[in-house]
Amino acid sequence: MQVLTASASRDLPNNALSMKRILQATLLSLGMATAALAQDSSPAESDLYKIVKVSTPEGIVLEIGGVTSLPNGDVAVSTRRGDVWVIENPSSPRPHFRKFASGLHEILGLVYKDGSFYCAQRGELTRLTDTNGDGKADQYHTVYAWPISGHYHEYSFGPKIAPDGSFFVSANVAFGNEEWWRGESKVPYRGWVMKISPDGKMEPWATGMRSPCGLGMIDGELFYTDNQGDWMGSGGVWHVKKGAFVGHPAGLRWSNLPGSPVKLTQEEFYKTYDERRRRDANGRAIKPENDASEKNPLLLFEAKKKFPEIQLPVVWLPHGVLGISNSEIITDDTKGAFGPFAGQMLVGDQGQSKIMRVFMEKVNGEFQGAAFDFRSGFQSGVLRMAFGKDNSLFVGETNRGWGSAGEANEGLQRLVWTGKTPFEMKAVRAMPDGFEVEFTQPIDAASAEDLASYKVKSFIYKYHSTYGSPTINEEENPVKGVKVSADGLKARIIVDNLRQYYVHQLTLDGIREKNSKFSLVHPNAYYTLNNIPTGEKLAISQTSTKNSATPTTAAPAKTPAKAVAGKNAKTDVTKVGATVKTKVPTYEEVKPLLSKHTCLACHNADKRQVGPAYKEVAKRNYSNEKIVDLIYNPKPQNWPGYATEMPPMPQVPKGDALKIAAWINSLKNAPASANP
Repeated sequence: MQVLTASASRDLPNNALSMKRILQATLLSLGMATAALAQDSSPAESDLYKIVKVSTPEGIVLEIGGVTSLPNGDVAVSTRRGDVWVIENPSSPRPHFRKFASGLHEILGLVYKDGSFYCAQRGELTRLTDTNGDGKADQYHTVYAWPISGHYHEYSFGPKIAPDGSFFVSANVAFGNEEWWRGESKVPYRGWVMKISPDGKMEPWATGMRSPCGLGMIDGELFYTDNQGDWMGSGGVWHVKKGAFVGHPAGLRWSNLPGSPVKLTQEEFYKTYDERRRRDANGRAIKPENDASEKNPLLLFEAKKKFPEIQLPVVWLPHGVLGISNSEIITDDTKGAFGPFAGQMLVGDQGQSKIMRVFMEKVNGEFQGAAFDFRSGFQSGVLRMAFGKDNSLFVGETNRGWGSAGEANEGLQRLVWTGKTPFEMKAVRAMPDGFEVEFTQPIDAASAEDLASYKVKSFIYKYHSTYGSPTINEEENPVKGVKVSADGLKARIIVDNLRQYYVHQLTLDGIREKNSKFSLVHPNAYYTLNNIPTGEKLAISQTSTKNSATPTTAAPAKTPAKAVAGKNAKTDVTKVGATVKTKVPTYEEVKPLLSKHTCLACHNADKRQVGPAYKEVAKRNYSNEKIVDLIYNPKPQNWPGYATEMPPMPQVPKGDALKIAAWINSLKNAPASANP
């Protein structure tokens, strides 16, 4: 477009000058509107934390099982294929890879201490030392070896260094051959955490673990992650005290061995809680399924009343929302160089290829706290993490045998903070009458003092031998009042009907940042309320009770005369000629159902993820009713190329399942990106 100068404008006739002014005013208003829209468009995760691939030489396969930073700034990684690599100048465009060790057995953890590497192989803790200074390990020393049965699922994780210089390692359970869903401890100490001294003395520490992939030392205390499975309703983070039993009974088989700090036996446990091992008329094992008709299902906190050694999770990580295969735990120890979450916990997830964030506090002497989404979009399953010398986060990835989101089967990437402060809930703290939410930036008073900006609901999981659990006992928890701090960084909300031991989901969709009017990057927090603190409650007179979401009563819609076709007429069908077609929901209409029932944890419309793409399912030409049947009773044999079997989902209501099925079948001829 030609630009008119001031001198040229003086020579224009009046009507032309008038048109120019109109054009300028129009452009100005368009610019203001664009600026307003930009203010409403909050930054995405990728605007705040960039994922950068670490350049890897051709031929090196990094199915990473361990990542650790070295004092000189190098980073070392171990692989599931049994190699240890030292990466020099790891943050540069052309890092140098040096093979330090090889020939080991599925290394799933790596640390550096006193000039040597320590790693957990499948059956031992090994020390690797370069004694002659040539940059390669020439001494492979077994610190301690534990039994293995040879079952493929007997992974071993760690180590993590304890304050006294000892090492913590964890041992995965095996699974039944016919009863593939049931965790078994075939040999000592499967399903345990062990503490091993540098001179090779082993001390059994705690049991009840199912798949303890992620260990972490936080302020000298040991924590671990587990994921959904039998006796594990969902994934979570546990504080691992000596002598604790965290819930899975397989490891109790060895609680009577010398030195065991756990006294509960497997026999005592199964006398109280049914293992549900049944066989059909042909002698075949029957897989226990969720019983949606149960009126009083067992809950983990109720089991703790019977067996006090049960350790409740610090936080539940709701399955399909905050991961499906939780992994490494680390602390942000960068003192603000990685953003505003210094001291908080970061938790990886292998299945969803992402990282979550956890804020912890102690209430009545026990850890509890809130979990948030943090960063997704990694190229493969996030298994291990470590901060580098430049305060970027090195992320080691793998998915062989373990399905994950992303385009690659392995890799090493860095997560780099851009320096922009994300508008987030920095912390959520329990109060005697609700919660206090702290923000990373001041909040807009008008939105923060409106009760419509807040929603709270609570739920919990079953404790049973079935593989996983739906969320149950869901209730809305009305927000009665809110008090915003003078600096705009905190909002204290009074919440009705707080429920001890339940997960409380806080959704703050309406909150806006004070200056930019941005919405929160992640508007949901999941607080596990193991204890409700004592103390002074907030008087309702001190709070704002304004609520812009005033209920309205809509007048009943009139039914067009032509639509009345008798008693069996339906409102969800449209007639085309003589053919009646069921109305197909759009993605935006079905997305809340896919999210609620955790379908998006494993499936994408266009591409393979943990499970097949919905478009691939549509190509099978199943009827809607058949897809519903497969939701309730999956047939893993129909998809032999996928390592992770889909669990039955009988808890999905029939109406929701039919809508999902109709949408899936609508993808047969749909263009790409049907799943935005």
